[in-house]
Amino acid sequence: MKRYDSRKTSYLPENFYNIKADLPELPPPPLNPATGQPLRPEELEPVFPRAFIQQEISAERFIPIPPKVLEIFSIYRPTPLIYASALRKYLDTPARIFYKYEGVGPAGSHKTNTALVQAYLASQEGTTTLTTETGAGQWGSALAFSCRQFGINARVFMVRSSYRQKPGRRIMIELFGAQVLESPSPTTASGLRFYEKDPNHPGSLGIAISEAVEAAVSQPETKYSLGSVLDAVLMHQTVIGLEAMKQCEEFGIEPDLVVGCVGGGSNFAGLSFPFLGKRLREKKSGPRFLAAEPEACPSITRGELKYDHGDTAGFTPLLFMHTLGKDFVPPAIHAGGLRYHGMAPLVSHLVKLGLVEAKAYSQKQIFAAAELFLRTEGILPAPESAHAIAAVIDEALEARKSGREINILFNLSGHGFLDINAYDRTVSGNGHG
Repeated sequence: MKRYDSRKTSYLPENFYNIKADLPELPPPPLNPATGQPLRPEELEPVFPRAFIQQEISAERFIPIPPKVLEIFSIYRPTPLIYASALRKYLDTPARIFYKYEGVGPAGSHKTNTALVQAYLASQEGTTTLTTETGAGQWGSALAFSCRQFGINARVFMVRSSYRQKPGRRIMIELFGAQVLESPSPTTASGLRFYEKDPNHPGSLGIAISEAVEAAVSQPETKYSLGSVLDAVLMHQTVIGLEAMKQCEEFGIEPDLVVGCVGGGSNFAGLSFPFLGKRLREKKSGPRFLAAEPEACPSITRGELKYDHGDTAGFTPLLFMHTLGKDFVPPAIHAGGLRYHGMAPLVSHLVKLGLVEAKAYSQKQIFAAAELFLRTEGILPAPESAHAIAAVIDEALEARKSGREINILFNLSGHGFLDINAYDRTVSGNGHG
C-alpha cells in the first residue's frame, strides 16, 4: 500500500465547507420557543458571538478559516490517514479499511477543530468567558485548551456520570486553567432542581447545556459555546473530510463507505460532508454513509423527527431533529460524548433524505471492537469512536461473505487513553453491558 508524508501542508484547507450550499432542500429552520416563529439571528446574540451566528446562518459553500486559527491548526493538522492493514488481515476481508486519526490533536480528539474557531471569534468581540457543557470530557478539554490560546476563561459543566468515571478528563480541563463543575450543580436554577432531588443524579448533556446557557446569559461579557449539533460546528469539522479527500487521492482510492460515530453529529459530519457534497454536486451514486450510535441513546434509530429543545430546561431554540425527548436521561454508559437526546438537524435532514444510514450498537459490542482494534492497530480508541469501529467490523465481515472488494473510510475521532478506567472495569467484568 502506498505511503506518503502525512504532514504535507498542502492538505490543510484554507476554508470550511458548508453542505447547505449543495443540499436539494434545506432543513426546517430553528424556531423561537416563545413565538413558534423562525428564529431571527439577533435573538441568538445574548448566547453566542455575532460572528459565530453569521456562520451558523450562512449558506455560502466555503467559509474562510481565520488566519490565527489556521496557524494553530498547522501545528497538528493535517491529521494522518492510516491504512488499517493489521485489522484487515485479522478479519480476513477483501475490504480495505482506512481511518482518519483525530486523536493526534490537542486534547486527543476532533473537538479542537471547532473549539479554536469559537474561542477566537469570541475573543475578537471582547468576550472574557465561555461557558459550555461536556459529556465524556473531550469537548471540555478542547475548549479549555482553545480558550487558553486566545486569553479567555472557560467554565465547564461536566455531566456527573462522566465527571466521576473519567477523572483524567476533569484533571486535563483544570490543567488548561478552566473551571469544572459537576452537572447537575447547585450553582444554577436549572441544575438546582435536579440536584435537590438527587445530589448523585447522573446528569445528561441536556441538563448540562441548560446550566451552561443559563450561566452565559446571566453574566456580562460571557457567551456560550457548543461542541456539536449546530450547523456552524459541523462546518468547522469539515477540515477532517477536506483533508481526507486529498489524502485518499494520494492513496489512489475512493471510499465506497464512510463511517462515523454520532452523538450530536459533529465528527461524522466532519468526515462525511465533503464527500457527500461532492456526490450531490456531481449527481452520482458515490459512497454510502453510515452513522453508528449507542443502543442506550439511539436518537436516530429510535427517536422521532420533530421540533424539540436542545436542552432539558427549554432555554434553547426549537430544533427540527431526531430526538428521544429533551427530558430523556440515558444510562451512564462510558461513551459519555454520545449521551445526547437529539441529533444535529443537518444529519437528521440527510437521514430523512435517505443519504445517511444509521445503526445502533451495545456497549458490549463497542468494547469488543475497541479491544480488537487495540490488539491489531495498537491504538486504544475512545469509547465513542469504538462505535464507528464496530460498524466497520460488521461491514468488513459482510464484504468477506460476499467477496466484494470495497474501500471503507472511518473517523477515529479520539483516543481512549484517559478512558482506561472504563476499559479496566469492562475487562474485569464490572462494566455495563
